[in-house]
Amino acid sequence: MKMETIKRRLAKDRSMVAVTLRMPQDVVDDLKRMAPLRGFAGYQALLRAYVGAGLRDDMERFEGSPVARLIDRLRDSGVPEETLRRAAAEISHSAP
Repeated sequence: MKMETIKRRLAKDRSMVAVTLRMPQDVVDDLKRMAPLRGFAGYQALLRAYVGAGLRDDMERFEGSPVARLIDRLRDSGVPEETLRRAAAEISHSAP
């Protein structure tokens, strides 16, 4: 992950936005049970940590990869964003 991205992520004054997410009740119950065991005050903070960890993994895997560089070159050459998005989604769904 790029250093400037890491610095932004560590800032205490980052703006927050409310997101509504429907999840099975048993998953929410498990998050509530797990949160204090992982050192979190509540399940929403644990959920943010899980999402953040998964996002960082994906960003590390895809940013700077040959596929990401190819997509950047195609974007610079004028390939429509929707075409790039569909191609990237297809690649990610077919990856092992």
